[in-house]
Amino acid sequence: MKETGTRLRPPRNRFDRRTLPWWRLQLVIATAVAVAPPAVLGALIGPARPWLLGPAAVIAVIGAAAAAVMPVWWHRVHRWEVTDTAVYSLTGYFWRTWRIAPMSRIQTVDTTRGPLQNLFGLSTVVVTTASSAGAVTLKGLDHEEAAALAERLTELTDATPGDAT
Repeated sequence: MKETGTRLRPPRNRFDRRTLPWWRLQLVIATAVAVAPPAVLGALIGPARPWLLGPAAVIAVIGAAAAAVMPVWWHRVHRWEVTDTAVYSLTGYFWRTWRIAPMSRIQTVDTTRGPLQNLFGLSTVVVTTASSAGAVTLKGLDHEEAAALAERLTELTDATPGDAT
């Protein structure tokens, strides 16, 4: 069997530490969206429907706990790396997904920044491949690092023989 140098292995890089407050803010917003309807209805309807405030309080407590704990856990388990031969990612919380995208399979490299990412100076790099598993997404990179990574990936894929299919 031919040795290619592309192996399934844990990627070396963690995502930027600014992902912690970014993920927390996302969880706080999601919690607020879930808490608002029962809380508002419970407050507006008054004594006729106080049972609506209970679920709102439970959702708020669960959301606050998730915002405190989950980003730290996510930061510990998510990894990424780019070598001259492949893009590696390791994601998942309970079910781990290790992805390798060989340079010869990369079709496009996109960099995006949503409003919340922009607030924290972060970007997402999406590496689209000729794979039924879909793109390799690296969320939570420093925006300058993401731009440099996209440029490097473009150069590497251009220099790599293959047709990305």
